[in-house]
Amino acid sequence: MLSAEQNDFITRVGPGMPAGGLLRRYWQPAALVDELDAKRPVKPIKLLGESLVLFRDDKGRYGLIDRRCPHRGTDLAYGRLEDGGLRCAFHGWLFDIAGQCLQTPAEPEGSNLCANIRQKAYPVVEKSGILFAYMGPGEPPAFPHFDSFIAPSTHTFAFKGLIECNWLQSLEVGIDPAHTSFLHRFFHDEDPSDQYGKLFRDKSSDSDMPMTKIMREFPVPRIEVEPTDYGFRVVTLRQISDKNTHIRVTNLMFPNAFIIPMSREMTITQWHVPVDDNKHYWYAIFTSFTEPVNKEEMRRQRLQLYELPDYTPRKNKHNDYGFDPHEQEHETYTGMGADINVHDQWACESMGEVQDRTREHLGQSDKAINAYRRLLRTAIEAAKNGGTPPMVLDPSKAPSLTGPAAIDGIGPTDDWQGYWQKTDAVKRQAASWAR
Repeated sequence: MLSAEQNDFITRVGPGMPAGGLLRRYWQPAALVDELDAKRPVKPIKLLGESLVLFRDDKGRYGLIDRRCPHRGTDLAYGRLEDGGLRCAFHGWLFDIAGQCLQTPAEPEGSNLCANIRQKAYPVVEKSGILFAYMGPGEPPAFPHFDSFIAPSTHTFAFKGLIECNWLQSLEVGIDPAHTSFLHRFFHDEDPSDQYGKLFRDKSSDSDMPMTKIMREFPVPRIEVEPTDYGFRVVTLRQISDKNTHIRVTNLMFPNAFIIPMSREMTITQWHVPVDDNKHYWYAIFTSFTEPVNKEEMRRQRLQLYELPDYTPRKNKHNDYGFDPHEQEHETYTGMGADINVHDQWACESMGEVQDRTREHLGQSDKAINAYRRLLRTAIEAAKNGGTPPMVLDPSKAPSLTGPAAIDGIGPTDDWQGYWQKTDAVKRQAASWAR
């Protein structure tokens, strides 16, 4: 367990807070590109505890600036998009994507007031359907050459969802391989559905044994945590016979993302991005290694589960996550339906807005969580002391970080390392864009 001070150290993200200082050293998802696909592409957002406004100017460039006008503090989210920037509706002050004030039209002719006004602004880039912002000091880091960033747009799809608790709770659930045998347990081995969130009803690669059965009957996995340049690799092994072992390879992409297999052909790269200390969004890039993705269909399926404009889950704490005691007795471990995102949402939010880690008792199955917290604390200290934390990449190193492997299948017990490496190689050979 942690002390209250240690818990605050790794969870609080506002300006001036240690964990917030670390997260600002990386590109963070700020919005989906779809959210600015409107006649008036202006959107107020809150990111790492800061109130900002995101916009696309009349030249197609993205800007992210402080939401309050530096003149009299009015709300720039109601501004006008014109003349190369965002114009405040109060007195017409105009700001470009870099935050430079271009015009103060009510001032006398010859006034140079605007030349001395610069609004806080952050650079924005588009990657695979997500708008990323850099809110830290100096030059932004380079993006690693991971599949989710280098795959063509035809093979990626981006989405998001709101979770009403601290970001770290969800990140730690994502790197916890033991919970799937319980939280995502189903009592019947049905055919898999095409609806997102039913991964654990599917059959594992290379086997006719349903994942439902594997998770249910082998709840005590062996967990291996292997340090990597991008964070660490988690290999979860469930031995189902002397010859065969279920092998699942997932990855922690430091500081606040993980990369997991969704199916035989698709991986998910998922970030947990603080709105503030008490809320966050998950952002995901789904990357296909075979066919182009049907973006319209994937979006339609997910909008059955999430409600616009805030991407709020339709099942949530305000309606008890759809909990059904009869279902819990006969169909699912949680009684909350088949969508595993709902299960995870409940687990994260039920810990409280910010989990009190002074009361927890971790075991051997929590080794990935312990490894992550050690890495996180060390990186926060490095950032505080002017050092370079992990994954703050310069352009020369970024191309060397590729992949990583995200595998789910059944392989030989005596060569599980060779199995997942060969499986990853075959998957990449099948994808022309990955060669």
